[in-house]
Amino acid sequence: MDELINFFVALHIIGIAALLGGFLTQMSAMRTGDVRVVPAMTHGALTMLATGVIMVGLHDMDHSEPKLNMIKIGTKIAVLVVILGLIWVNREDAKVSKGVVGAIGGLTVVNILIATLWT
Repeated sequence: MDELINFFVALHIIGIAALLGGFLTQMSAMRTGDVRVVPAMTHGALTMLATGVIMVGLHDMDHSEPKLNMIKIGTKIAVLVVILGLIWVNREDAKVSKGVVGAIGGLTVVNILIATLWT
């Protein structure tokens, strides 16, 4: 079971890399004002959501120790839902405000910090 969980952890990291990478590609566009929500952001956030839910389910099914911190997981899901909302509302627009893409990037970093620093 640990190998399967580790496989989904790897996919989760790929998802966050796609989301953060999509944001980073728009950093140079912020100077010109041609900022948009790129498909990598959408696919990365959806990958993170799916793999995160699967990992929680697998961990719970395994009955392994230590027990999951459900408050941490709930906080991460809440942040990810806000990210997905921003992405979903603005995904069709040719141009979006710098603040929207900045919020997506900032919340992505917050999610990374929650994952790594909250013990």
